[in-house]
Amino acid sequence: MSAAMDTESTYSGYSHYSGHSKKAHRQGRDRHKSPRSKDGSRSEKSVTIQTPPAEPLLGNDASRAEDGQDDNWGETTTAITGTSEHSISQEDIARISKDLEDSVGLDCRRYLGLTVAAVLGLLVFLTPIAFILLPQILWRDDLEPCGTVCEGLFISVAFKLLILLIGTWALFFRQPKADIPRVFVFRALLLVLIFLFVFSYWLFYGVRILDSKDTNYQGIVQYAVSLVDALLFIHYLAIVLLELRQLQPMFTVKVVRSTDGESRYYSLGHLSIQRAALVVLENYYRDFTVYNPALLTASKSRAAKHMAGLKVYNVDGPGNNASGQSRAMIAAAARRRDSSHNELYYEEADQERRVKKRRARLVVAVEEAFTHIKRLQAEEQQKAPGEMMDPREAAQAIFPSMARALQKYLRTTRQQQYHSMESILQHLSFCITNNMTPKAFLERYLNPGPTLQYDRDRWFSKQWTLVSEEAVTSGLQDGIVFVLKCLDFSLVVNVKKIPFIKLSEEFIDPKSHKFVLRLQSETSV
Repeated sequence: MSAAMDTESTYSGYSHYSGHSKKAHRQGRDRHKSPRSKDGSRSEKSVTIQTPPAEPLLGNDASRAEDGQDDNWGETTTAITGTSEHSISQEDIARISKDLEDSVGLDCRRYLGLTVAAVLGLLVFLTPIAFILLPQILWRDDLEPCGTVCEGLFISVAFKLLILLIGTWALFFRQPKADIPRVFVFRALLLVLIFLFVFSYWLFYGVRILDSKDTNYQGIVQYAVSLVDALLFIHYLAIVLLELRQLQPMFTVKVVRSTDGESRYYSLGHLSIQRAALVVLENYYRDFTVYNPALLTASKSRAAKHMAGLKVYNVDGPGNNASGQSRAMIAAAARRRDSSHNELYYEEADQERRVKKRRARLVVAVEEAFTHIKRLQAEEQQKAPGEMMDPREAAQAIFPSMARALQKYLRTTRQQQYHSMESILQHLSFCITNNMTPKAFLERYLNPGPTLQYDRDRWFSKQWTLVSEEAVTSGLQDGIVFVLKCLDFSLVVNVKKIPFIKLSEEFIDPKSHKFVLRLQSETSV
């Protein structure tokens, strides 16, 4: 309690001091916060880190008083003073250090794998050419003439190597979409198979051809052709294992976001757990609405408000234990539970009314602004070419008329941290350039979109951790549950196998579709 009172007093005198005194008060508040972070109680509170003042739409300072903060705002918020440009919390420092350590290991492992694959691929393509050229270089005078047959085989080897090169480029030389914790089993098996295959061919070539200096050049060229044919079959096997095997749906996964309970269903084929996690994350950025922690603070502040209104008096003196106080608080909370649902109902109704009111004002303001820009376009056609307005200038001209309504709506719906003034101007100029309607412009702001719709610096999920009881390289099975964790929330994935469907056939004779119309003798008139 003393720490909280000191923090509140520190923040109350925050505006009466200079930049140096602000820094001293902030350091004093950090000293009060440090003991709580050690005993673990700080993790139960929501920490809000303000964005730099240049990013949010028209400033965020006024939105704090309008939206309302929780009772622990002064304790759990990192404020930006005039002497600093960025703010960072202890969780961010720990996350950055961990990300640096993990990124170094992942980069080394990724580049090592790419190096091994590139060296092996170069060996594969140079081996048939070496089989053909080595006899010509070492014992050319002793070789038997080959003639037209060898020339035809040369053309066959050249085109097969070209086809193999194009197929290898299309299948393997693609930009990786993610860093997985373990190696891809099938790709590693293919690399081992190719290495053993090429090594066996070189071993046979060295023993039977190089040592004996075989003079049958046609047989040597056919030996190189057989190697290229076998490599083409291995490439076909790679297509089956890496691409075709996973196409048939075999499992249905349910993905639930832990914070708000939003869920989606997806169908997957035969995949390992880590590759299934990649598919889930790719669909998450596309299908799930963007994670907004501001929408979750209302319930926490409401619960804190109820607990703050409870007072416990110890009538038996200081010698009484704390269990009696806890029981008294639980009983008082149970008595107040009957009235809490009414407060929730009226609070949600009031919030819905405010959102509808702000939405109506925003729609009217945007429609009037777009009508004005249409009028400008009609007038600008009669002016000189030097006086014409480009879409950026037109967007800057009409934006002030809708800025206040848009600002209030974004604050009411708690979306102001996802839309900066620059992004709104870019979207407005894009809509003007493509002759889009006001509804098309407002679609981004009236309904929260997927994560991919926003800038990367607005994402709350960039690095994920896969948690699974099974090995991540093992395949999906019925009943497996794994979790994808990021800093603020997690995705719980439950795997269910698609049931076996038994479909039978029943034949219906077309002649059986006969009907009789029965008429009653007395009908109503």
